Amino acid sequence: MNPILTVGHSTHELEHFLALLTAHDVTAVADVRSVPASRFTPQFNRDPLKRALRTAGIRYVFLGRELGARSDDPSCYVDGQVRYGRLAKTSSFRDGIARLLTGRESQRIAVMCAEQDPLDCHRTVLVARVLADHQAPVQHIHGDGHLESHDDAMMRLMAAFNLDEPDLFHTTAERLAEALSRQEQRIAYVTPHDEPTQAQA
Repeated sequence: MNPILTVGHSTHELEHFLALLTAHDVTAVADVRSVPASRFTPQFNRDPLKRALRTAGIRYVFLGRELGARSDDPSCYVDGQVRYGRLAKTSSFRDGIARLLTGRESQRIAVMCAEQDPLDCHRTVLVARVLADHQAPVQHIHGDGHLESHDDAMMRLMAAFNLDEPDLFHTTAERLAEALSRQEQRIAYVTPHDEPTQAQA
């Protein structure tokens, strides 16, 4: 069964992005951006991207409503910031994960969002984390074309917070959970002040 890949479109030229996908035999892109448009990289707006992928023989599916980082559900917010644990428990998110798990049986899927480094994106800190909990192998495509396993990405995340070395009081799982929590605080979506206040807790 196919692993699930992730990729960030970053500021790549469209040709380079397509080359990354074809180099890794991607047959379908699952777009998990809440808003599938970019003012700075219009080549990755939904319609032109979908056309380019079709020309390259790659299928496109939009899963931003199910797996996007900006939830419409007020219960997913605390003090105006999305909480990934709450988002992961919503029925729509679970449906999106189920679609990926089913899709990988016949397709080689790349979960796509915007950030170049997988650690800076919810596709890794949230989506890939849940996929890993379902025992689905995940690999991250970097801009230079190399693949990083999800386990290696998590080790890199722990190292970023000086949590990669064993200690007497915390298990590896506990240190990883702490690193993920800190990264979530850094990158999780925060509602702008001019938007309606989300649920408080």
